[in-house]
Amino acid sequence: MSQHPSEPSPILFFDTINAHQRTAALKAAIDLDLFTAIGKGNATAQSIAQSCAASERGVRILCDYLTVIGFLTKEDGRYELTPDSSMFLDRRSPAYVGGATEFLLSPLLTDGFKDIAAAVRKGGTVMKDAGTVTPENPVWVDFARGMAPLIGMPAQLMAQLVIGESKQKMKVLDIAAGHGLFGIAFAQANPNAEVVAQDWQQVLEVAQENARAAGVSERFTTLPGSAFEVEFGTGFDVILLTNFLHHFDAPTCEELLRKVHAALGEGGRAVTLEFVPNEDRVSPPGAAMFSLVMLGSTPSGDAYTFSEFESMFRNAGFSHSEFHPLPPTMEQVVISQK
Repeated sequence: MSQHPSEPSPILFFDTINAHQRTAALKAAIDLDLFTAIGKGNATAQSIAQSCAASERGVRILCDYLTVIGFLTKEDGRYELTPDSSMFLDRRSPAYVGGATEFLLSPLLTDGFKDIAAAVRKGGTVMKDAGTVTPENPVWVDFARGMAPLIGMPAQLMAQLVIGESKQKMKVLDIAAGHGLFGIAFAQANPNAEVVAQDWQQVLEVAQENARAAGVSERFTTLPGSAFEVEFGTGFDVILLTNFLHHFDAPTCEELLRKVHAALGEGGRAVTLEFVPNEDRVSPPGAAMFSLVMLGSTPSGDAYTFSEFESMFRNAGFSHSEFHPLPPTMEQVVISQK
């Protein structure tokens, strides 16, 4: 039996052009602490409104909208959190990510998407200076504080992938460390690992806070400054490049990777965490769409395919690179051998 194609529809157009409303509704719910109120047992619009110090009409409309887009459920006039909302949007959860809006919705990031047509014409961000890669950009302090709850799991998964059960002495350099959680995960997994975190000084202060909280501060030192300018030192067993290379064009990445290669000891490995699209560059969706983020926020960044990473690392002197998915995250790991 033949299948007939569906009739053309403008639904995708309207869903996409109005997508800003989804963002605004979710931010409003986070600002009102609505998810936490429902998590505490407030189930009706009236009780949620009282908990959130808001109008009953406004809460009812917002909760209905959040139900339609999948953040809440509703039955007999009573609202409940979905499992995802309970895990990530109830402020009492250790995995709460509501603070990430400080980074993800910062004007320092969103301004780059006000005129994508101009960015397409130019081939890069139209924000002033170099966009998010401007030296000592304060947006990275927001990133370090706001995105940390999302990083714990991938950081632990990556440490397990790279070092397994090894307890051998290990020297780790975490480039553009941000919150420091990737290097911290290595220190937690291996009591004989010593970590050097490199980033701008204000960002490293957040990383140091996290290292103290994790109980690894005695094996966690910092290296403030630009990754392209500071001296890394030598003899590292592992150098971490997490969500960093996508900010730059391939020649700039290769410049940094030659420096990484020189800082590694014999048999050392560079471990890269990135959004890596397939060779068709349109799948999987999360990784493939990340290229637009780089177009809007950087002069020349991109979401690189594995073959492009292979070429960069090979040109920088590495012998070979391996590709590793990191489920359930949207990102992938590239391990490159000196």
